[in-house]
Amino acid sequence: MDDIYLNCICYDYSIGDGPGLRTLIFMQGCDLRCPFCQNEKIWDKKGGHKWSIKILINELKKNSITKKVTITGGEPLFQLEALKTLVDELYKEQFNIVLYTGHRKEDVPKDILSKINFLKYGPFIYSKRTSAIPFVGSSNQVFEKLR
Repeated sequence: MDDIYLNCICYDYSIGDGPGLRTLIFMQGCDLRCPFCQNEKIWDKKGGHKWSIKILINELKKNSITKKVTITGGEPLFQLEALKTLVDELYKEQFNIVLYTGHRKEDVPKDILSKINFLKYGPFIYSKRTSAIPFVGSSNQVFEKLR
């Protein structure tokens, strides 16, 4: 099984990053570098901590009471192969999955889209920031239920 680089995991922590109480998985590294990004400290691909995805899944099964996760970053698509493996394993374990990406929906591989419950896509644009739309930071972003 693959390895993945994470900045941190926040267990059963957030109600603002998708429906319900969610565990946040912050993937390390970003190729977009949106101005005014709230997570610019995790842009560097050399930062963070290396995890075995097998160990990560076991930790999530043990510690994420709600089985609801939001994969964010950085930019999750920056580690595409590791992301595919992570989503596959979370799907097998029947986790509810939200994926945040600053890319377009078309940039997310279909094999990932078919296994996640929700997708938030689009870059953060400071001049369009909003708190009026649930689960997005700027009005150009879309939060979409997929299944």
